[in-house]
Amino acid sequence: MMRVEHLVKTFGEFTAVGDISFEVAKGEIFAFLGPNGAGKTTTIKMLTTLLKPTSGRIELDGLDPVKHQNKVRRLFGIVFQDPSLDSDLTAYENMEIHGVLYHVPRAERRERIESLMKLFEIWDRRDLQVKKFSGGMKRRLEIARGLLHTPKILFLDEPTLGLDPQSRNQLWTHVKHLNETQQVTVFLTTHYMDEADRVAHRIAVIDHGRIVAQGTPKELKEQTNADSLEQAFLTLTGSSIRDEGADAADAMRQIAKMWSQKR
Repeated sequence: MMRVEHLVKTFGEFTAVGDISFEVAKGEIFAFLGPNGAGKTTTIKMLTTLLKPTSGRIELDGLDPVKHQNKVRRLFGIVFQDPSLDSDLTAYENMEIHGVLYHVPRAERRERIESLMKLFEIWDRRDLQVKKFSGGMKRRLEIARGLLHTPKILFLDEPTLGLDPQSRNQLWTHVKHLNETQQVTVFLTTHYMDEADRVAHRIAVIDHGRIVAQGTPKELKEQTNADSLEQAFLTLTGSSIRDEGADAADAMRQIAKMWSQKR
């Protein structure tokens, strides 16, 4: 379903992603883990056509995101790290607009909206403005919306950030159900190691722009002689606190330097 070969993204002299390779099978839940600034978001942006790679190759269901942007965008749904719903619209209106933008036929659109909103237990709140939703309800609505156009791949970029344990548990229960019943391939990032350990079939750990380990949760724990995935993660990436904005700031300085040299 997804193949990444020798993928590189540089900003001037700064390398955000350096020569990474991995594959994700159809129907797999694949966790992409790393500390702040490790290159996770940059990689997702390249996979989802928002950034052009400096070099390397990406295939999503046999398509190149650089050459076939529109076709690739129809293949996936995405839930961003930051909220992307229109809070002044109702839940149903947010779903409806998404369906129209993806040209889902009206009859099919209405059927899928009802089905997905019932699956994620928000159908009874369909006429409520999103700004009145709890954090967990908003996340469930975003995932339901991302699945409306029947994508083959669902990207989840830290979808449970800030949610309480009950909401986190409920959300992953729904995602696992979709994966098992509809074979939706899931590519996720999270800082909650217990989530990755519980739901992911396989994991890749990225640090400083390079993949340092790949395998099942059990294999990663065995490789590092760790009792938990969190312990394995710390063994692979170190225990020092990372500056979340340091790499981004460095990249922006390099971009500014390039532009000043061109002028």
